[in-house]
Amino acid sequence: MYKHFFKRLFDFLISLVALLLIGWFLAVVSIFLHFANKGAGAFFFQERPGKDGKIFKVIKFKTMTDERDENGNLLPDEKRLTKVGKFVRSTSIDELPQLINVLKGDMSLIGPRPLLVQYLPLYSAEQARRHEVRPGITGWAQCHGRNAISWTEKFKLDVWYVDHCTLWTDIRVIWITVMKVLQRDGISQEGQATTTAFNGNN
Repeated sequence: MYKHFFKRLFDFLISLVALLLIGWFLAVVSIFLHFANKGAGAFFFQERPGKDGKIFKVIKFKTMTDERDENGNLLPDEKRLTKVGKFVRSTSIDELPQLINVLKGDMSLIGPRPLLVQYLPLYSAEQARRHEVRPGITGWAQCHGRNAISWTEKFKLDVWYVDHCTLWTDIRVIWITVMKVLQRDGISQEGQATTTAFNGNN
């Protein structure tokens, strides 16, 4: 009952209240990022697969500039990540605009993180089960290593959540996520601005 009805109601109410309470804060962050990103904008929109693989546009704060090299190619992430962007990312503030995705029904507060569309054909049948539920702003994998663990382990944790989606599990995820954010734990893999790309094997 929770997974198929109350979870969506819970998501809608919490995201609506949260947006009403922190709307002013999101506006302030937007202004800071606009200038820090050297005119590249404060928001980042990208297509991601949601429940049942349905594509939607995820909304995040943009934490990098659009600076390019002499050949017109984007510079590496670590060179485009600004000081303001680094702070916004390390505190997970960059995820807050996804409350709009939750309100719309594209996402849930808790669920497997929405990944890149190009990863879809790389998943095994078992890994693809992560799309049986709405993707979340945070999830079981984020509570157990975030970007510091391997893709294989992340997908195992995502599928575990699909099979154990209860109110109690979601409460645990929220609590652990808050602790992780305060500790700024597991934000990136060693030597990476965030994490390495998934290639079907890692």
